[in-house]
Amino acid sequence: MRLRYHTVWLTGGWLLVVLVVTLSLMPHPPEPLAFAHADKLEHAASYATLSYWFCQLYRSAQLRVMALLVALGVLLEVLQGFTGYRFYDVLDMLANSSGVLLGWLIVRTPLGRLFAEFERLLLR
Repeated sequence: MRLRYHTVWLTGGWLLVVLVVTLSLMPHPPEPLAFAHADKLEHAASYATLSYWFCQLYRSAQLRVMALLVALGVLLEVLQGFTGYRFYDVLDMLANSSGVLLGWLIVRTPLGRLFAEFERLLLR
């Protein structure tokens, strides 16, 4: 079933992608969590959000969505290594990929119908 407001949801998803890319490549991103290796949790949460978002929109292409998000995480880490002010980190790639898997797992629960439920309530 295609969501009625697919374009709105898709626009929101792409804005999230732009946010992740921007935060990944800016010289001094905000650090909301302050404990050892907190950035790994931030990476996982960011990619879980992206995966959860896009897997709801593309239910029949979830593996493709996940592969593209893992590739995005790897690409951004490689690009960080070339910036001179950010660092390439394999553990960040692992955190990104773990987040992608977590987002996909959440979509497989009743929470995976959040967009459809929200639309159903709006259209009453």
